[in-house]
Amino acid sequence: MLKEEAREKVSHVVTRPGRKHGDADVQIPVAEALATVPGIPLKEEDVAFYSRVYPIESQNIEKAADREWVWTVYTEDILKYRTRHDELNEPLVSAAAVSGNIEPTGTAEQGVDLTEMIRLKGRELGFGEVGFTKFDHKYAYASKKRWVKYEHTICLALEQDYAQTQSIPSLNAEFAHFGTYEVEGALALDMADYIRSLGYHAQVHSPNDNSGAYIPMFVAAGLGQLGANGQLLSPHFGSRARLAMITTDAPITYDEPIDYGIHQFCQECQVCVNRCPGRALVKQKVWWRGAEKNKLIYERCRPVMARYDGCGICMKVCPIQKYGMPVVMKYYVETGGEILGKNTDNLEGFEFDDGTYFGPGQLPQFDRQFFDIPHGTKSDWLFEQFKDKLNDNMPSTEEIMDFAVELKKIVDEGHTTRGDE
Repeated sequence: MLKEEAREKVSHVVTRPGRKHGDADVQIPVAEALATVPGIPLKEEDVAFYSRVYPIESQNIEKAADREWVWTVYTEDILKYRTRHDELNEPLVSAAAVSGNIEPTGTAEQGVDLTEMIRLKGRELGFGEVGFTKFDHKYAYASKKRWVKYEHTICLALEQDYAQTQSIPSLNAEFAHFGTYEVEGALALDMADYIRSLGYHAQVHSPNDNSGAYIPMFVAAGLGQLGANGQLLSPHFGSRARLAMITTDAPITYDEPIDYGIHQFCQECQVCVNRCPGRALVKQKVWWRGAEKNKLIYERCRPVMARYDGCGICMKVCPIQKYGMPVVMKYYVETGGEILGKNTDNLEGFEFDDGTYFGPGQLPQFDRQFFDIPHGTKSDWLFEQFKDKLNDNMPSTEEIMDFAVELKKIVDEGHTTRGDE
């Protein structure tokens, strides 16, 4: 039994539903040393300014050049699997895109709040987290602002397989990653059908065709807090989940953001920051577009993800993902502030597909060329390549024609928000 003086004082205890439907509620003690604010520290006036003047856009548009490039560096196994996944997933994404236009099939019962009925249905379908909030247009992608039809938002998190996730980075872990999208896409459509049967509209926001930044709305719905790895850390499975939303005109009551202690916990933990192979995670928080967060460096993350089976090491080595928030936070309190699993092979070790193992304190080394990837949209990158040719010497007539043909192809194809964010 631990001595009382080793314990951390508890600020508050968060009670959440069990991991699966029918499981007993769990309690999460939040130490005084970890207590900060519910949700995300925000400067609302800054969030509003950036949303109005510099609205965010999907990475599938802004980063389309490297999204296309990754297919050229995938391993053969990943290439085959991603191709098959996209074939299976496309009908689900397409169905979600037009789901807001479908009329209700039932008759609404006036004056009835449907919050708990919908929450129960979500849990019965298998979603590990179900929460409610307002759709915040400040976080909508510029290309999707007019697509969103309804005000109320149902946030849905579906857990991906535990054992497969612990094998990150690997093809097996990618089965869990993309396989969860396939299941979630179908379940979200089922949930929308259920809401329509109650007499209301339901618009599915696919996990593979995001309408905006989902995490701020999940946080607002009390389903977790933003971790140092840039992912939502929820009580039972941390970031080991895939996120989808449904907007609706059904009468619901919004949940409230919760302080799980994650903001300060991540600053003390730092395991994901220290274990990132690309050194893409930053130790100190910064204010970014009005939110205080650990800002990921995309250009150092993407090359590793593309070449090493989707990477995901920042997910694997997170103690909240590995052990669950109730266990980790209780351990922190009872040990006087220790991080469960830190500096152990059990939590921090990972292996590349060539058999090279990296234990605590060990990281791969990459040369500068490794991080040289296409930047921006497809047209941005095409112009950059053409400018390089101009710097060398005047391109030939044939090269100019090739440039024009490729540019027209990009213009004709347009852009898409579809893909894995």
